[in-house]
Amino acid sequence: MANIAFFQIPADNVERAKHFYHTLLGWNIAPTRTPMDPAMMASVQFQDILTGNAKEGTMNMGLLYKRQQTEPIINFVTVDDLDKILAKVETLGGRIMRPKEEIKTVGQVAIIQDSEGNAIGLWEPEPL
Repeated sequence: MANIAFFQIPADNVERAKHFYHTLLGWNIAPTRTPMDPAMMASVQFQDILTGNAKEGTMNMGLLYKRQQTEPIINFVTVDDLDKILAKVETLGGRIMRPKEEIKTVGQVAIIQDSEGNAIGLWEPEPL
């Protein structure tokens, strides 16, 4: 069964958002360690979020980044076969907002819109 794996928070001002979430909730936020294109990293200002110690059945990580459009907070669910899931999206009344892309050492991700207009991320982790 798919489970929520992590979340993303877009921000107009990354430093202001880091201060807000750290001060309000105690989250530790620091530049991401995910190996991505350095030019993209600089423009998007990716930041890893640790929300505390993981408890069984819960997530404890997210990503803060420079807003690119008018995107909302997006939760990502883990899936075993991203292609299989994406093949069903439009037949169920949804749409693919961001096609499948591979992130080295992380896996494959895509963002869809559900039948009600909500965005949700899909993540097929890289095999261990």
